[in-house]
Amino acid sequence: MVERNAWKINGFIGLIIVLALLAAGVVNFITGVGDSESFRIIVGIILFLIGLIISSGLVIVQPNQARVVIFFGSYLGSIRTPGIWMTVPFISSRKVSLKVRNFNSEKLKVNDVDGNPIEIAAVIVFKVIDSAKAVFDVDNYEQFVMIQSETALRHVATKYPYDNFEADDCSLRGNTEEVAAELATELQTRLAVAGVEVLETRLTHLAYATEIASAMLQRQQANAILAARQKIVEGAVSMAQMAIARLEKDGTIQLDEERKMAVINNLLVAIVSDRSAQPVINTGSLY
Repeated sequence: MVERNAWKINGFIGLIIVLALLAAGVVNFITGVGDSESFRIIVGIILFLIGLIISSGLVIVQPNQARVVIFFGSYLGSIRTPGIWMTVPFISSRKVSLKVRNFNSEKLKVNDVDGNPIEIAAVIVFKVIDSAKAVFDVDNYEQFVMIQSETALRHVATKYPYDNFEADDCSLRGNTEEVAAELATELQTRLAVAGVEVLETRLTHLAYATEIASAMLQRQQANAILAARQKIVEGAVSMAQMAIARLEKDGTIQLDEERKMAVINNLLVAIVSDRSAQPVINTGSLY
């Protein structure tokens, strides 16, 4: 079902017509009763009934609201323009809010791609862009948004690890923007059937589950230490190579292979060690 515009006229014009018919019906009825004229009484009753029938087509639309107009089970269209309008009599209408709304998901416990239990939650910003789909294609579009949002969040969370120290790998903690963008794309696909547009998604909570939080914290610390040590070793090797190359280029000191190894060893120990190096002054010969 696709939204379309319902037939309507200005409600104030319709209201004037209704009041005129009601007034004419009352006047004719009272006049007919006073003059004992059955024709006027019948005309008065008919005009009054016509006024009541036409008045059933009056609809008031609030700002940022749509009215879905239904005529004996058939969809006639939607009215989005705020104000009072007159449409077909004997209609029923359903209100659909077009305002931007937030949905805060509950904290969901899921397993990431590595099988680690994590807790995750998100906020979904959405609005209705097709009132006909929101009313006719799903039973309750607000409940539909809630269920599909949690389903999509679970699905996206299982595709990535919670954390990863590899530079080229995507993780939930390290790539929140990318994860939120993928969540929005998947949600838009799921919610299109309900005429809902996803404006923004954001992760509001992300943590390891309580039962493994302590163990995973130790793992994170170990991975961080290992990654830091790798950087330190790379820097230390580069600095040692630079020092040897500079000494040989200046020609101030001639070092054989054994002395080079000793210099490199001392530099690596001084740089890589997690404690301050204790210098040893050699007062004798280098050999």
